[in-house]
Formats: sequence, structure tokens, C-alpha cells
Amino acid sequence: MHAESLPSIFLNAAIVNNFVLAMFLGICPFLGVSSKKETSWNMGLAVIFVLLVSSAAAFGINWLLVNLELEFLRLICYIAVIASTVQLVEMFVKRYSPALFRSLGIFLPLITTNCAVLGLALFQTQKEYDFIQSLVYALGAGAGFTLALMLMAGLRERLALARVPDVSQGAALTLMLAGLLSLAFMGFAGLGGSHG
Repeated sequence: MHAESLPSIFLNAAIVNNFVLAMFLGICPFLGVSSKKETSWNMGLAVIFVLLVSSAAAFGINWLLVNLELEFLRLICYIAVIASTVQLVEMFVKRYSPALFRSLGIFLPLITTNCAVLGLALFQTQKEYDFIQSLVYALGAGAGFTLALMLMAGLRERLALARVPDVSQGAALTLMLAGLLSLAFMGFAGLGGSHG
């Protein structure tokens, strides 16, 4: 168990080592769903839920595999849990909010292949976090993911109303914004100390 405090773990995952803007994980939904704030918020909540469930399951799976000396099965077990969790979220959203299901489109099932979710499980295992630390880490990573989505959505909504040169419209402008946000978040890199 690491002696890191819970607030430090949360802030490190959410801001300093933001999964999207500092570690470049989860770029597909970040670029695909961040055109509207409402859709970004809902996707962020779905990712937070998947991260929390995956983190708790990864902790239990890791404990079991270590005790059975089957650590080599860790990756495949994590992938199976993540895929199952995303299927549950997808069924729930489709049943109770068809409009949200349509607005998220293909990006909701793509949470399954979101490398941020798998990265979370692998990082928490590598850092040897206990159960509570793992959940706080997942919550911080989810909050950081949601923050990145909301920042990008806010910028894209504002720029939709601005006059932008033809050469930098569409994907080019989106990638420039992502780069600028990433540079801004890289300014927090020194705050993480030796916890990396």
C-alpha cells in the first residue's frame, strides 16, 4: 500500500496526470463526443461509472490472481470485466434514456475499447493501491476525463459561433484545440511530485 493521501491520489489522477490531456488515453471519445456540453457531461458520467466498477473489479481480480499465482491472466480478466460493465451501461442507457443513447451513438460501446479504462486498472495494480485508494483513483480519473470533455465541448460550442478561416475548420480546429488544452494541462506536471 502506498502512503499517498486520498486527496493527492484524486488530484493527481484528475489534473496532474489527466488521462486524456496528459497521458493521451481515451482520445477517441474525447474527440468524438465533445461537440456539445450535454452529450459530453453524459458521456463523462458513463465513463465515471465504468471506471469505478472496473476499478473495484480489477482490485478483486488482482487479489485473487495473486493468491492463486495466476498473474499472467490479469490483462484478459480486466478486459472481460470492462466489456461486461460497458454492456450493462449501454443496456441501462438504451432502456431509460433512448435520446441519450442516440446522442452518444457508437461512442458508448467504444468505452469498452477506451484505453483509459484499461489503463486505470493496470495503473492502480502497478501502484499497489488498496481498495479505497483504487476507488479514489478511479473517481479522480473519471472526473479528469469529464473535465477534459467539458472543456473541449465548451470551446467547440463557442467556436461554432465564431468566424474561423476555412483552412482550420472541422477536424483541424478540433486537433489544435486538443493540443492547446494538453499544453495547458502539462503545466501541472511538476505538481505530481515523485508519484508520477
